[in-house]
Amino acid sequence: MHEIHRVLDGAVPRCYTRAMLRKILVVIAVLVVLLLGLVAMQPNTFAVTRSAVVSAPPAIAFAQVNDFHRWAAWSPWAQLDPSMKTTFSGAPAGEGAIYDWTGNDKVGRGRMTILVSRPGEAIDLRLEFIEPFPSTALTQFTFAPESAGTKVTWKMSGDNGFMGKAFGLV
Repeated sequence: MHEIHRVLDGAVPRCYTRAMLRKILVVIAVLVVLLLGLVAMQPNTFAVTRSAVVSAPPAIAFAQVNDFHRWAAWSPWAQLDPSMKTTFSGAPAGEGAIYDWTGNDKVGRGRMTILVSRPGEAIDLRLEFIEPFPSTALTQFTFAPESAGTKVTWKMSGDNGFMGKAFGLV
């Protein structure tokens, strides 16, 4: 009788509370295991490609990308952190040019190095993210004449670690 009054008064017997907590923990554990399995099944590599037509001849578009000193004028990353610190080393432009940056949590810290520079055609970069998650990617810009100017294609590819796979799901 005393037990019935406790239930009716809103108090739940301790055995029901423990059983419910156990069920909730099992459901959470199953969901975590499923999520980890889904992340693990993602591809080990990634590739992203974007293109845009700019109203400039290929030589002008190429020059903007080939010289890291000019990136602040057009790079969306520079706009995410206007007080980002940048340093330049190596060649002044083209092959061997190096661009290091340190910024807020939106841009992190990293380095770009121009590996190949074919005037008016293509630029290949090694892109190294140092913070917040270390990774390396190959990036290529290609330039093709179009009636309205130049089609600039940007492609980034690399290996997908666990964190990259998890971000890929989002």
